[in-house]
Amino acid sequence: MIKEVLARRLLAHFQLSTGTSYTLLRLTQYTLWFVGGFVAFQFVGIDLSGVAVIFGFLSVGIGFGLQNLTSNFISGLILLFEQHIQVGDRVTVGDIEGNVVEINIRSTTIRSLNNIAIIVPNSEFIQATVINWSHGDPKTRLEIDVGVSYDSDLDLVIQSLKEVANEHPLLLKDPEPNVWLLSFGDSAWNMQLLVWVDSPKIRRQVTSDINCAIVRKFRDHNIEIPFPQRDIHVRTTAMPIPVAVNG
Repeated sequence: MIKEVLARRLLAHFQLSTGTSYTLLRLTQYTLWFVGGFVAFQFVGIDLSGVAVIFGFLSVGIGFGLQNLTSNFISGLILLFEQHIQVGDRVTVGDIEGNVVEINIRSTTIRSLNNIAIIVPNSEFIQATVINWSHGDPKTRLEIDVGVSYDSDLDLVIQSLKEVANEHPLLLKDPEPNVWLLSFGDSAWNMQLLVWVDSPKIRRQVTSDINCAIVRKFRDHNIEIPFPQRDIHVRTTAMPIPVAVNG
């Protein structure tokens, strides 16, 4: 009930960010658990000093047994306080990409792009390398590679790629799109279109849209996208012709 009052009235009134509001609610929940447990022990007449002595004897064994749990709990508190990863962020952990939907005591729940809930221990976010696409500035640059034939008009290729970028409604005008000629391949100029989007969550859809638009634009301007070709030389040798000999 206290969490609901905080979420609907107090925090909504101050218009805090989603991550800050979630952190305050989680810390309030942990505080209530601690205070509630302390009051409950006092109410039933359990002497906490005696409990502390018992836990002192068992601390070594419990420490080894709960080492992983303690590490994840401390990591969860670090995530809540530092807010490098917040609820709603798009992150990549290992091969997993998705949105952070919940940060709990032991683990963090990530909803993958296939709508699968992935439970990741909090210590993974502290010890491993994590890509947070949404942290700080959410703008993301997309690098779209395409090869064009050596017979193409280079200026027309650059112009066509920029037209594709300017015609897409979700691409940012600032920073403006740019086109690079990266290298000379075996059968093509290796071009790269650089564009920006305001949210990493749409980058896959925008990349697909841009690729489709490039194919259509190149067909309109008769610009060829070559594919690797190999010449095969077949060498034949003359076979001896059998000759019949009359005995």
